[in-house]
Parts: sequence; C-alpha cells; structure tokens
Amino acid sequence: MNSVPRRHATALETIHVTVPDAAVEAYENALASVCSTVGIFEADDSQTVWRIEGVKDVGVGEEMLATALALAAAATGIAAPLSRAHTETEGWLARTYESFPEQRVGRRFAIRGTHLAAAAAGPRITLTLDAGIAFGSGEHGSTRGCLRALELVAHRRPARILDLGTGSGILAMAAASLLHARVLAVDIEPWSVRVAAQNAAMNGLRNRLDCRYGNGWRTRAIRAGGRYDLVFANILARPLCLMAKALAARMAPGGTVILAGLLDSQARMVLAAHRRQGLVLERKLVEGYWATLILRRPG
Repeated sequence: MNSVPRRHATALETIHVTVPDAAVEAYENALASVCSTVGIFEADDSQTVWRIEGVKDVGVGEEMLATALALAAAATGIAAPLSRAHTETEGWLARTYESFPEQRVGRRFAIRGTHLAAAAAGPRITLTLDAGIAFGSGEHGSTRGCLRALELVAHRRPARILDLGTGSGILAMAAASLLHARVLAVDIEPWSVRVAAQNAAMNGLRNRLDCRYGNGWRTRAIRAGGRYDLVFANILARPLCLMAKALAARMAPGGTVILAGLLDSQARMVLAAHRRQGLVLERKLVEGYWATLILRRPG
C-alpha cells in the first residue's frame, strides 16, 4: 500500500460561508456540489452560528457553485457571502494525513488511512480509506454515530441492506464486514460511486458491495430490491424529512433504519416526519453536535 502523499494536479482553494443553524443544510449542499471535502465548524460559542468550509480546484465548477449558492440563499432567505483563500496543495495533503490517524469507533471498528502502515490483525474490523478523501473517513460525528448504531442492531442479522447516500462506502463496508452480507450502496454522485467501489475492492469486499448511481428511492436498483431489513441514510435533515414516506414504504416489517447527517437540534424535526409514517424511535445517539436516530418499523 503506497504511503507516499499524492500530488494534486491543479491549484486548490478553500472557500467558506458563515451561516446560522437554519441555513447549514442548504449551504453545506451548495459547497458539496463542487468541493472534494466539506466541513462544518463552530463559528462561536453559541452553537447557533456555523462556518461551512470546503476545498476545491481553483476555477473549477464556478457556474455550478454560483447557482448552488443562489439556490441556498433563495431557500433560506439568507445571503451568505463567500470567502476564498489559496490553499497550498502539498500543505493541504500533509494536514489531511496528519489529522487522520487511526479512528477507533465503538467496540468493533477501526478506520485507517492508506498513508498508515498496515495494521496488525486484532479484534476490530479494520476498514482502509484514502485519507485524501475526507468525506466518510470516520472522523465525522454522523459517520461515527452510524457505526455505533450498526453495532447495536447487528444482532438482528438483517438480510437485505441498503446504504442510501453511500459516499465513501464506509457504512456499507462496515455492514458487509460485520454481518457477512451483501449491501446495496447508492449515491447520487457518480464520483462517489466510483470511490465506494474502489474502497470496497481495496478492503476485499468487491463481491459484497453493489455500488450503484441513483437518485434516492426512485433508483431502479433500490426498487428491484424489494423491502429492506436495514437502511442507512446518512444524508441531511431536510432530504431525510422529504423521503420519510418513501423510506417507510420500502422497510420490511421489523426493519431498522439508521438516520444521520443531522445536527442534534434537527433531530426532533426528522423524528416527527418519520413517526408520521409509523416508524418508532428505538434510540438516539449523539456525537458532538451530531445526532443519529435508530428507528424501527413495527412488525
């Protein structure tokens, strides 16, 4: 496994906006449309103002970014000015590697970057990811919450598993490894689908992950899968609310859904949308400011 940092072919820049809690989702989506990595940070001690920061190639996706920011402003009523700063490519990669040591999550999982030496065999399931790809690296509270939730429901031995919005494929790989099962991993971004497939192959899980491009519950492969015993949806609060009805319709009786990508302050809204569809809350996990909901369809 190559431990030499990769060189980036083009110049990079860091862009950021500062927004109140209510606008976080819309602006995170806007930056994610063009950035290879997006992070959300406290802007002050109030936990109501947030700095959303992303790293992108200079000059790439400018028209798409402008459109996404305009849509975010229209949807929230908040016009957040965009700030830019030059980012040294090698410096960014070095900071990325430095900030991605082995991540131990719950009792069962360890997540390691490709820049680290191979781990000795141990009791934990080790998942290897490219540290240059920041999303789904195991550091984010929503990812950690989903992995902890998986440990709590693994005893049910779900047979049909879906990871909706798979990103790096980390949750699908964790489920496939822990449950020795096949997982359908779907994402709306073709690049994410390729990355998830590459990660699956790197972790020896090529035959357990079915990585597909698709748009939510309208995806043909999802509809063909029937009803699911376990669904991960680590997305954003508002899309989760909008998809609640479709999700409930695709859950098998007794099936479990793990919802994440939401701030703790948004959990009540997301929970209400799913309770209206007959799903029952089993547990809420909190990692920092982020909440993970474990829901179940009665049956």
